[in-house]
Formats: sequence, C-alpha cells, structure tokens
Amino acid sequence: MAKRPWKSTLGSLRTILWNLGLIALGSVLCAVAINGILIPHGFVSGGLVGIGLIIHYLMPFLPLGLLYFLFNLPIFILGWVYVGRRFFLYSIAGMVIFTAAVTVVQGTLPVHDKILSAILAGIITGIGSGVILRSFGSAGGTDILSVILLNRFSIRLGSTVLAFNSCVLLFAALLFSLDAALYTLVFMYVSIHILNLVVTGLSQRKAVFIISPKWGEISQGIFRVVNRGVTIIRGQGGFTGQEEQILYTVISFRDLPRLKQVVRGVDPDAFVVVTDTLEVMGQRVGNQPHW
Repeated sequence: MAKRPWKSTLGSLRTILWNLGLIALGSVLCAVAINGILIPHGFVSGGLVGIGLIIHYLMPFLPLGLLYFLFNLPIFILGWVYVGRRFFLYSIAGMVIFTAAVTVVQGTLPVHDKILSAILAGIITGIGSGVILRSFGSAGGTDILSVILLNRFSIRLGSTVLAFNSCVLLFAALLFSLDAALYTLVFMYVSIHILNLVVTGLSQRKAVFIISPKWGEISQGIFRVVNRGVTIIRGQGGFTGQEEQILYTVISFRDLPRLKQVVRGVDPDAFVVVTDTLEVMGQRVGNQPHW
C-alpha cells in the first residue's frame, strides 16, 4: 500500500518528461528550419514566427526569440479562457522551450536551391510542429488559436494555419518581393500537409458501410477478427423495396485490410463503402486530439 503513491508520482513524472521531451524535440526541429533555411534564404514563416521574421528582417537588432515571446503574451490570455488548464500550462513551457531553441540552435543547412530549401524547411517544420502538438501542449502562437477553433468549431489545424499565413504572405509580398512570398508559400504548403499527417493522418479512422444479405455472418466476423463493434441500421432498397440490414463500423486504417478480408470471405458481392473521418470521439477507436 505504501508504494502506490510513489508509483503514481513516478507515472506522472514520466508523463511530464515525455511531453516536455516531445515539445523540446519539435522545437529543435523548427529552430533548425528557421535558422538553417528560412533566415539564410530570406523566407518568411507562418504564424507569429512569420510576423517576428518580418520585423527581424526590417530591424535586425531585434532577436526573433524575444519577438516571439512578446507576441505570445496576449495569445495566452485566450488560451487561459478557452483551452484546458493542462494544455495551457504545457504551452507555457512550450513557448519558453521554443524561444530558447530558436535562440540557441544556430547554423545553416547546405541546401542552395530555393525550391528545394523551401520543401525541406516545410518537411522539417511540419514534423516539428506535429511532434509538438502530439504532446499535451503546444509552442504557443497560432497553435493555441488553432486548437481553440478545432475544439469549438471542428476546423482542422491546417486550415486555420493556412488562413492566418495568407495574411502573413500578403505582408511579405508587399514589404519584400513576390518571389520571396511565393517561395514561402511552397514552404507553408508542405509544412501544413506534413503537420496534418503527423497530428491526425497517422491515426485516421475509416467509417465503413456494408450491405449484404449475409450481414449476420459478416458482423460476427468483424467482432471476431477485427475486434470492433458494429451498428446495425435498418434500411430499405430503393428499387426492390425489400428491407435491408446495413452494417456500420468505424475502424483504424490498419484494420481496414482485415475487414475487407472478412467481407470477401463471407460475401464477395457485398456492397461496401469506406469513407474518411475528420474526428472520432469515443473509447478505443476515438482519435480526437487530447487538448
């Protein structure tokens, strides 16, 4: 009995260290992209980092890390009101870690072609941002705004980032050059798609509808082989007028081949519709982010 509090504390400590580790790793990756590619090539990033880069290019004596920290202060007021306390506290740590990473991690990556540089920066930034958002927090900035819109209106993270970044691109084109803005657009496009892949794409769920006269056998096969629940929906054929039983289930992407194998083994002529899902809430198969 005396060991349980220690085990509980150790488990909490492991959770904290794991999430801080994710934030630190993602911050270092983003810092590598910023200091190693974006700044040497004169590209602009998205979000508050992009605004900070614009000001830094105009006034080089103002360090990017300090600008990012100052811009985040009003954002965290919204975070305190609209997001969970755990996410808020981890995001404070994330903002500090990200600011430190941008300040400390220096060096230029040996990629000279601008298009290749923009693509590589997008890949690194997308992975880094995705790793951060796989934790219980964020690095601050527009990540908090994105999470607020995701939780309240189910607007995807990448969509919010794209909208905000469009405004940053407009300022970059007006203040610098159209070429710099277009290269930055390539960087943003790649990073947004990688971000969505890391955060939700790897846990994408599939909704499956199955219509077959052998629905009972198929449903038992799904229970037994795929280990997923099935909902039976009563329907009616539009042409025949006969009553139909429609099977509905939500599975992970890796379970899809086994489900298809079950259906083909019972009824090769079954009518099957597989669709993507945006979010799934619920036990076991749910994939809604934990913010």
